[in-house]
Amino acid sequence: MIKVYVMARCPDCICIEDQLADKTRYEVMDIGENPQNLKEFLALRDSNPAFAGVREGGSIGIPCFVLEDGTVT
Repeated sequence: MIKVYVMARCPDCICIEDQLADKTRYEVMDIGENPQNLKEFLALRDSNPAFAGVREGGSIGIPCFVLEDGTVT
């Protein structure tokens, strides 16, 4: 299953709602509503090289897709 880290009020996250129509394929992890999801996302963002530009630019890094093979996009 693909994990998707989002926040309900994030304009970029709202744009991907159509992509998440097949809920059986995606596990939506709202970082704004669940502190555990936020902790999990921050650990990923702070340690994964895919977020280097995001960290340098001061952005959050959502929406974030973690594919079944562990690839982060």
